[in-house]
Amino acid sequence: MLTIYSDTHRLHHGKAELIDGTLKPCFEMPRRADMVLGRVREVGLGDIVPPRDFGRHPLTRVHTERYVHFLEHAWQDWTASGRDYDALPLVWPVRDLRLDRVPRDIDGRLGFFSFDAGVPITAGTWQAITASANVALTGQAAVTGGARAAFALCRPPGHHAAAEYMGGYCYLNNAAIAAQAFLDDGAGRVSILDVDYHHGNGTQSIFYHRRDVQFLSLHGDPDVEYPYFLGFADETGAGEGEGYNHNYPLPHGTAWPDYAAALDNACARIAAYGPDVLVISLGVDTFEHDPISQFRLRNADYLEIGRRIARLGRPTLFVMEGGYAVEDIGVNAVNVLMGFEAG
Repeated sequence: MLTIYSDTHRLHHGKAELIDGTLKPCFEMPRRADMVLGRVREVGLGDIVPPRDFGRHPLTRVHTERYVHFLEHAWQDWTASGRDYDALPLVWPVRDLRLDRVPRDIDGRLGFFSFDAGVPITAGTWQAITASANVALTGQAAVTGGARAAFALCRPPGHHAAAEYMGGYCYLNNAAIAAQAFLDDGAGRVSILDVDYHHGNGTQSIFYHRRDVQFLSLHGDPDVEYPYFLGFADETGAGEGEGYNHNYPLPHGTAWPDYAAALDNACARIAAYGPDVLVISLGVDTFEHDPISQFRLRNADYLEIGRRIARLGRPTLFVMEGGYAVEDIGVNAVNVLMGFEAG
């Protein structure tokens, strides 16, 4: 299987995030990608290539122009205010506050275009997130060109980013950008299966009113788990998208038997939908030792996830998302890919 990877991800290395009421070192760190890449090489998964540059257009097919402009210039605007440390949002336009005005001040814009304080903007964030999107797009181009599958080793991840906000370590939604590119290149239907522990709220919101992209997510129950405000089972799409959104909120402590049952149901829905291509938001923070998650999957379970995805028989793009048990992230992510190849 072809792997696409860019060293540019290292330019984004936030010093801290707000979690559990304190500023802590970011769980989302460059070493995550290093461990996955190391495992890809160790098992001889296949060729590793750098991404092509697809420019700005694919980004604005999914995200608004003003949001992309904000991301491009946020660090420059932050440092122009006299600060040279990481930028984090501190106020958000909730409920009765106005959403029709984008503040001129950078602190206001950081809040306007985010939904949490887990998205530090650093000197290299723009370069890293655009490289990450290009990694996904290069994988998309390979699959469109006839590859059975490709692995986009994206970092930073993307599935919490919506059309106009960042959050959860995510700035540009790599999986959504790739899905839209598949459609633009002639696919009629795309399914996105999100197996990250946390609900892919950004991906859901981007495609919620559409029928050409089916979204399915297995994740921790948002009643008790981040991102809290999306991911419930009654969210099934709206308008033309009604019936094309499927959430599988699962309780803390979920282990393989119950997870497998939900995965089988999701795969049956994908088969019934009949997509031309499948995008997998590949998070492995479902692992039993993940420091910020509450599922109980084991190393060998990820091989079986890959096998079950392979049985769908669709051209497949894997897009790396979460996973914070750094010592095991490479084994678990690559086990999915090896299971797919064997399946």
